[in-house]
Amino acid sequence: MEQGCRTQAFLVRGTCRRMSQCTVRGYVGYEMQTYAFHDTEFMSAREKELVRKAWVRFLKHGLRSEDFSRRLYDYLHLHCGFIAHYNRRGFYDEYFESGETTACFLSQFDKRGECRSVESGIWLSNGEYEDLAKAMIEEGAAYIPDLMEKAQVKEREADLAEARRLVAKHGLELDR
Repeated sequence: MEQGCRTQAFLVRGTCRRMSQCTVRGYVGYEMQTYAFHDTEFMSAREKELVRKAWVRFLKHGLRSEDFSRRLYDYLHLHCGFIAHYNRRGFYDEYFESGETTACFLSQFDKRGECRSVESGIWLSNGEYEDLAKAMIEEGAAYIPDLMEKAQVKEREADLAEARRLVAKHGLELDR
């Protein structure tokens, strides 16, 4: 039952009435959420909704590179205080190839924490894009704890592999 509910959890029904506002209703967990996105100088309410959808897809599928869309990348580096890391692939490699950097990235959208950019220190839920940042933080709550746990396991495994490599390099043996 829970698995079926999780699959249904992010089905969204939305209507855009005017160019200045897009109201979206969606299920987060078992609760109904309503997001009112507003146009800004550089991003329409509809574009914000598309970023939110891309974010959910990216999280839902376990941070796969094929789900890291250009739209999501552009929002993150243009409006969330991240540097571009040259391009989308460079950004993805920086944050999602190692467990340590993945956990650090996800912590910025974890509602249990401060929700500030680790690169620039800005609060993600302030300013013109506050509506989208809050929606991303809220939507992420269903996925981020599990993804952070997986990232920490990946980090631990990488650290242990490096430790074994260094022990072998120096001809030492581990005491068990």
